[in-house]
Amino acid sequence: MKSIVSKLTVSVLALGIVAACSTSPTGRSQLNLLSSSQLNQMGADSWNEIRQQEALLQDAEADRYIQCITDALVEVLPEEYQIDSWEVEIFDSEMVNAFALPGGYIGMYVGMMRLADNQHQLAAVMGHEIGHVMAEHSNERVSQNLLVTAGLLGADFAFADRSPQQRSLIMAGLGIGAQVGYMLPYSRRHESEADEIGMELMADAGFDPKEAPKLWQNMQALGSGGTPEMLSTHPSPGSRIDALNEQLPSVMPAYEARLAERAAPTCKAPEWAHKEKPEA
Repeated sequence: MKSIVSKLTVSVLALGIVAACSTSPTGRSQLNLLSSSQLNQMGADSWNEIRQQEALLQDAEADRYIQCITDALVEVLPEEYQIDSWEVEIFDSEMVNAFALPGGYIGMYVGMMRLADNQHQLAAVMGHEIGHVMAEHSNERVSQNLLVTAGLLGADFAFADRSPQQRSLIMAGLGIGAQVGYMLPYSRRHESEADEIGMELMADAGFDPKEAPKLWQNMQALGSGGTPEMLSTHPSPGSRIDALNEQLPSVMPAYEARLAERAAPTCKAPEWAHKEKPEA
């Protein structure tokens, strides 16, 4: 009976994987089990929840600054992401953070605006977040969680004849293995992929790609904790700086071509944005 159930589980998962395989903008194969409509609805629900929980910054100059950068980036997006409008909000928090959600939502925090020295660095942040949406990383993460959960449930069933203590140890080991060996590397890969897409977007939009590594130098100076990269959801700032510097030669021609065609965007930051940096 166990053998039949295990084979059936594997067959169902295999069918789901074959049906849901897709390719990211960088050419990486990925597993996406959710439809675009499901993903966009999840994005809208999350956006509404965040807007209810977070305080919104009331600053027209800051709003114009962020909207200016957003418009420049959205202009160069592939056609399928040229939706009617990307909704942007600034959250009145010193948290150094930003995010984008499926369906066209971008959230920016005051702390991140202070960290970025100029429009180019903030464009690197926003391009990175839009990159997550373009590559459907939310879909992939949900799909991976479903896959890991199914695998752990199958393993728990397979070891049903062991003692409770043995099962507990086995499942704990499998859970840690799945997290460190599968989930965390995928998360770091998503971050690196979003960095890559973001660099391409900012170059195409006329923002200086050389400022992207400098943003992460600011982040490194701020401090990112002592968690080893292997146990982190994000690459270390040093790794990101190296990767972005390596990518520069491939994106500078697009940036230079954009400047030859027309002037770079001139998005004016509010004065407070560059007066004080976030504290470590």
